[in-house]
Amino acid sequence: MAFPIEFITLNDGTRIPQLGVGTYRLDDNAAYEIVTDALEIGYRHIDTAALYHNEEGVGRAIRESGVPRDEIFVTTKLWNGDQPHAREALGKSLDKLGLDHVDLYLIHWPAPARGTYVDAWQQLEALRADGLTTSIGVSNFLEEHLDALAAVSDTVPVLNQVELHPLLQQTELREVHAARGIATESWGPLGHGSVDMGTEIPALTNLAEKYGKSIVQVILRWHLQEGLIVFPKTSSKERLVENVALFDFEIDNADMDEIRGFDRGTRVGAHPLEGNWD
Repeated sequence: MAFPIEFITLNDGTRIPQLGVGTYRLDDNAAYEIVTDALEIGYRHIDTAALYHNEEGVGRAIRESGVPRDEIFVTTKLWNGDQPHAREALGKSLDKLGLDHVDLYLIHWPAPARGTYVDAWQQLEALRADGLTTSIGVSNFLEEHLDALAAVSDTVPVLNQVELHPLLQQTELREVHAARGIATESWGPLGHGSVDMGTEIPALTNLAEKYGKSIVQVILRWHLQEGLIVFPKTSSKERLVENVALFDFEIDNADMDEIRGFDRGTRVGAHPLEGNWD
């Protein structure tokens, strides 16, 4: 199976596939299986993190896939307690992945109580200069954290990966991103497994029926049409296939507006000001 790969061009000129696959809460074996299936189906964007403890499985799937490395966009992330020594942390991630570089390295959380994320950003700049990562960005940053980076660095993050779904649409933060040339990437695009969108938003059932699609497909299509980068996580090959059946329909403007109206500002994940864990 193949599907049309659409790209977003980041502020450093790098192109990222707009639709990818996430590996959160998958162990090495499960990550190996799902990434293997994803690459066979046609996915070319894989998201992992040191925190997920599955980089070895992800890397093995990439190496055994037969897909040229330069066709696969790989993201991993710097964990909070590793912010003071980002080079060592990325080195460990690359060893586990079996890669000489990643395409995108993110600061996973600002963890502001630690007071180390600004220095970590400057370390990421050096890692990029050394070719260990093609692009650098952030995750779960608020405007105040982006301001702190801008105060010491001319390098603008290529993207900010944040919790974003119909119940939490991050409209104001997305406007900040747009003004600064930062792409927005959605994690938990379907509610992070903590909320049933069809139950919380009954109108989604009507939209799914209208388009002859599942609620999941309608939500993911909404993300794409909003210009967001999205990488739903799944442990099922069947869901991988469902998650890419998004390119044979388009949500009309009135329905896009209706979905925008579902925003309640409701988080199902942690708040960025609370993310200070080791």
